[in-house]
Amino acid sequence: MERKKKVLIIAGPTASGKTSCAVELAVRLDGEIVSADSMQLYKYMDIGSAKPTQEEQARAVHHLVDEIDPRQPFSVAQYRQMAGSRIDGIRERGKVPVVAGGTGLYIHSIVSNMDFSGRQPDPARREELHRLAAENGPESLHALLETLDPEAAARIHPHNLKKMIRAIEAAEKGEKIPSFDHAEEGSSEYDCLMFCLTMDRQKLYERIDRRVDEMVEQGLFQEVRGLMDRGLRTEDISMKGIGYKEIIACLEGQYDREEAIRLVKRNTRRYAKRQLTWFRRYQKGIWMDVTDGTGEAIDRMTELARGFLRE
Repeated sequence: MERKKKVLIIAGPTASGKTSCAVELAVRLDGEIVSADSMQLYKYMDIGSAKPTQEEQARAVHHLVDEIDPRQPFSVAQYRQMAGSRIDGIRERGKVPVVAGGTGLYIHSIVSNMDFSGRQPDPARREELHRLAAENGPESLHALLETLDPEAAARIHPHNLKKMIRAIEAAEKGEKIPSFDHAEEGSSEYDCLMFCLTMDRQKLYERIDRRVDEMVEQGLFQEVRGLMDRGLRTEDISMKGIGYKEIIACLEGQYDREEAIRLVKRNTRRYAKRQLTWFRRYQKGIWMDVTDGTGEAIDRMTELARGFLRE
């Protein structure tokens, strides 16, 4: 039987230091990085997505960064296909693939056998539902399902995202799906070593607030204005990301600049909390506390990764 392909994964909440850890790990292990960030994929969205700096990209090759036009819809199925192709290419070059990012669904598409073969007439709608759950909590989708199919809502737990989304998709087409008994299993293609970064919650929130201030100083409002000049609005999937939708609303006159900044900080903190909850589902994930810096964590990750790659 063919051996599974070995992949290193660095996950965790926004502003926890995933990029710097991934770069250092890639340098030490002769690897290349595959981004698992749903915003860094897009062109023209540099500041609000906190893309790797030029220095970071010079130290380690990055894939799936700055590749997709934000005016085009993009699905998790597309991500899985592209990421798989890049991982194969990295391995063929004798390098180590390091998947790094905080988009839980993208990570999940690598570590698990997600089913992309079912009904998916509207990939953009499915992506929108996933994003709504990530940003507003799964309860928001459960409330929507209650209005569409109360029986399914009573049967499906509010935290069972996969079942809720399939039920919503069916209900919006006037159909009913009675059961969803087949949960995702571990990936049959990849053997993954996943590191999950964490830190003191208050320090994480302070890092988030400071990062937002830095983004504003770097020209986040101007970046969003430029995207709007390209015809992008909050209806576009790419513009539903935190840091973009709030500023579009501000530029459209819904509230002032200070309120937009406050909302970006608040929504990012809430998102980070949901990211931590998401990654706790992976029992094999190895948690790395980086409250006091990433130095010791990177040393430990390097040691564990070398052992994993030798197996």
